[in-house]
Amino acid sequence: MDARQIQRLRPMLNQFLRQFDDCFGRSEPVEHLCTYVTGQLSDLPRKSLEPIADAVGLRPRTLQQFLALHAWDEERMRNLLQQRVARDHGHPVSIGVIDDTGHPKKGDKTPGVQRQGCGNTGKVDNCVVTVHLGYTAGSFRCLLDGEPFLPEEWAGDRTRCREAHIPDDVTYRPKWEMALAMWERAVANGVRFEWLAADAGYGEIPAFLFRLDDRGQRYVVEVPSTFTGWIAKPAVLQKQHHRLPGRPRRYPRLKAQSRPASAVRDLRQSSPILRKVPWEKFYVKDTGKGPMVWEVKAVAFYLKRDGLPTWPHWLLVARNAENHDELKYFVSNAPAGTPVEVLLHVAFSRWPVERCFEDEKGSLGLSHFEVRTWRSLQRHLIVTAVSHLFLAEVQDEWRGEKSGTDGLAGPHGHVGAGPVAVDDRPGDGGVPGPGRGHHHADAGTPGPRPPQPHAKQTPAAA
Repeated sequence: MDARQIQRLRPMLNQFLRQFDDCFGRSEPVEHLCTYVTGQLSDLPRKSLEPIADAVGLRPRTLQQFLALHAWDEERMRNLLQQRVARDHGHPVSIGVIDDTGHPKKGDKTPGVQRQGCGNTGKVDNCVVTVHLGYTAGSFRCLLDGEPFLPEEWAGDRTRCREAHIPDDVTYRPKWEMALAMWERAVANGVRFEWLAADAGYGEIPAFLFRLDDRGQRYVVEVPSTFTGWIAKPAVLQKQHHRLPGRPRRYPRLKAQSRPASAVRDLRQSSPILRKVPWEKFYVKDTGKGPMVWEVKAVAFYLKRDGLPTWPHWLLVARNAENHDELKYFVSNAPAGTPVEVLLHVAFSRWPVERCFEDEKGSLGLSHFEVRTWRSLQRHLIVTAVSHLFLAEVQDEWRGEKSGTDGLAGPHGHVGAGPVAVDDRPGDGGVPGPGRGHHHADAGTPGPRPPQPHAKQTPAAA
C-alpha cells in the first residue's frame, strides 16, 4: 500500500486497533502499536524496526523498547484477535491448518537461530523456525497464532538462552506439541474448527493424531509413506480363555500370528482390498500451470495405538494424474459415509495458509525481524498477525464478499464447489452429497469418543 491508500484506511485502522487498547497500561505503547502496524502495511521495501521508525521520525530504539521492554500484554492481544475471528468469521466448514515456516538469518544471536530445515529456502539453512495455526473459512484466511521454535541445542544451553532473555521455564517442545497448545488456546477463545489439516511433519507423529481423536477434533492429515496401520482389522483377544503355564499374558492383545501393522506405501502395493478399489480422478483447482487433477483411492484404516488397532479411520492414497510418481497419503478420523470430495478438499486446504505466509513475508515483513530477545520475537509474530487480520478484513470488505455457506474452495480459491470428480465437471460442479459419496466398505460409525463441546460430531455438509 502507498501513503495515499494508508491515509484512506486510517479511520478504519484506528477503529480496528482500538479494540487492543486495554492490552496496554499507558498511551505511548498504544501509539507505537499504531506506528508498527502502519509501517507493516506501508510500501516500505523492508519492514524491520529501523526503517519503520525512520519513516515517521522516531529513533529505532523507541520501537526496540516497545517490543522488548514496554509493559503490555501480548497474550491478551492474541486472545482478542482470536475472539474477533470467532465472532466475525465463523463458518460451517471452517478449517484450521497447522504449519511452520523458516526465516533465514545471519549470525547466531536471534533467539532460536541455527542450521535447520528451512521451508523458505527448501534446504538446511541458518534460520529461525516459527510454528503457526492458520484459519480458512470460505474466501477468508488468516493466521491465528504463532510461536518461535526453540531447538534442543538452544534449550540445553541456558547461558545462551539467558543472553536472549529466554525464560528458564521455556524449554524444548516438539512442534506438534506447540501446535496442539495453539489449537487448545484458539478453541478456548471460541474458535470452532470443523476440520484440522497438517502436513506429514505432524502426521508422522501418531500421538498427535491420537490427541486430536481424544478431543473429538476431526482432521485430514498427511502422513509419510512409512506410517503404519492395518486395512484389514486384525483379531484382538480380550481375555484369556485357558490358563497356561508361565508368565500371564497381557490382555487385550493381538491374536497370535496376526499380521503386523504395515507401512502405507507397502499397503498400496500389496493390499488386496486396496488394489480392488479403482482410482478415481478429482479436479482440485486451477493453477498457473493448468487444472490440478489427482487420482484417489479411499479405504478404512486402523491405526496402531498401544499395540492394538483403533476404531476405523480413513486412508486416502492420492497420486498426481500427470505424474504417478508423486504420491500423497492422508489419514482422517471423519465418520464413515463422508464424501471423498470433502476429505480431499480438507487435505488440499493447506495452500491458504501458505498464502498467508507469502502475504505476511512479502507485504508485512514477517521475516524482516532483527531482534535479539525472545519477547521481541513473540510480540513481532503477534503484531504481524494483527496487521494481517486487518488486511484480510479490508480485502473482504472491498471485494464486497462474505463467507459463503459451503466453504468448498473452487478455482483460484473462490467460494464454490470443492474438488469434484472429473466426470462431473461439465455439470454444475456441485460437490456430490452423501448419497453419492464414497464410504468405508466395512468401517461402520467410529466408536464412541469423549464428548467435546467444541467439536461437532456430524460430517460437514457438502
